Amino acid sequence: MEVISKQNLINEEIREKEIRVIGNDGEQLGIMSSKEALAIAESKELDLVMIAPQAQPPVCKIMDYGKYLYELQKKEKEARKKQKVINVKEVRISRYRGT
Repeated sequence: MEVISKQNLINEEIREKEIRVIGNDGEQLGIMSSKEALAIAESKELDLVMIAPQAQPPVCKIMDYGKYLYELQKKEKEARKKQKVINVKEVRISRYRGT
């Protein structure tokens, strides 16, 4: 079983000065400081998760991080279930050279 790597920065781990924030319902909240965004997330009892660190400015979403990880694990499990295992069987044929 593959363990999900901790690739997303959450809450106080986000050190960027300005970030683009998306609300829990998918609504764009705009560009603001990470402190402001964290205060909004905490007021809603949710987490601030960086979902696109390579973007300019980085994109963060306010969400329940535990629920997000659970959904990722569920999707991974479904993907593994749908994978088809292919077994390759080998047959060797050689000529018999009897006298």
